[in-house]
Amino acid sequence: MYIRGSKWNMTRKKRRRVNPFTVIFLLLAIGAVVFFDRWIAPTVPDLFMPTLTATRPPESYISDAQELEAAGKYTQAIDAYKQAIIVDPKNPSNFIALARLEIYTTNYQEALDDSANALLINPKNSVALALQGWIYGFMGDYIKAEGALNNAIEQDPNNAVAYAYLTEVYLDMVNAGQGTLDTMDKAIAASKSAQALAPESLETHRARGLVLENTSNYEEAVAEFEAAIAINPNIADLHLALGRNYKVLQRYDEAINEFSRAISLNPKDSAPYSLISGTYFTNGDDVKALQYAQDALKVGPTDPYLYGNIGLIYWETKDYQSAVDALRIATQGGVAQSGEEVKGLPLDYGRPGYYYYTLGLALANLGQCGEALPIAQSVASNLKTDEIAQYNAQEIINICEQVAKYGGVPTVTSEATQSSDSGSSAGTTPGP
Repeated sequence: MYIRGSKWNMTRKKRRRVNPFTVIFLLLAIGAVVFFDRWIAPTVPDLFMPTLTATRPPESYISDAQELEAAGKYTQAIDAYKQAIIVDPKNPSNFIALARLEIYTTNYQEALDDSANALLINPKNSVALALQGWIYGFMGDYIKAEGALNNAIEQDPNNAVAYAYLTEVYLDMVNAGQGTLDTMDKAIAASKSAQALAPESLETHRARGLVLENTSNYEEAVAEFEAAIAINPNIADLHLALGRNYKVLQRYDEAINEFSRAISLNPKDSAPYSLISGTYFTNGDDVKALQYAQDALKVGPTDPYLYGNIGLIYWETKDYQSAVDALRIATQGGVAQSGEEVKGLPLDYGRPGYYYYTLGLALANLGQCGEALPIAQSVASNLKTDEIAQYNAQEIINICEQVAKYGGVPTVTSEATQSSDSGSSAGTTPGP
């Protein structure tokens, strides 16, 4: 019996039998869950938590970097400082140490970036500001260089390093023709300030040496650079500076030794190869001079000055066609053997002028006066206060008059083919 219309059915339904395999499956599943929860889950890391790994303390990387730096292994030391920065990115001293080594290895853009990182952490860090100014000086931005260094001195008036770097910036301005009448006096004064604050520091010896070199006090400059190298023998630029002064003093073997040491410390810099080439050229060994000039070009294939220097050697050995080929690239630009573009040097006083009138002389001696005479006219018009340039411009014209009068290539070259490393007498071309 049941009540019609009710949702309650009073009729007993037949009971279903439980499947034993289902029970077994459920028991196994429950056992697996319990096993996983008790034994497996504790060993699985949380997906939202960082994995715990052994991390070296930053001090260990710094210690490694300092040991490598002391051994002169600057490339490895740079890598160690970079590791220290990864572990401890908020320590400005690591960026400063790294930037200094990058300067020593002529990686100026990297050094500028790392000095900027140090200043992001502490904008008033006098050491970082001084380094930044020094880097700007190497990069030729003298306004920023002077500003950063004066800022460093303002932050710490006792920062001898800032005065030393400011000395170098002023000297670079003078040598680049961008200084004023008192820029050399400023350089001397800055070097004396560095000397008063830290007379025995490497930076002070370096700054004083450069001042003495630029004022032709070569013996005294040698003493300063030797003192700096005694403090740290692993800075290539110091060996270049000492070698330059040995060369002027005609201590050629010692100069070549210093330049060779610079190559071993920084083989990617073309300067020591070029300086060795110039030393051999001055000493009359044109074969070795040419060899090292070619080595310099391999290292710096886009540097127009290196093409000019090798062109002067070809000129000295009377290989006029090779001289023309190299000097054309130096003055007009071209493409290096590596396929890279070389930008030519505009006509100006100093070495660019040497390259231009030597190109004109080489062309004239080949009888190619259609190209030589315009060069002579340009040199005469634009280098009016350079007596050597004026003399050689006239020599180009004289040779071409001989060609026009007698025809063909002149059989006698003028005195302008004589070489002089200093370029201090009329009728000569300077050595590389």
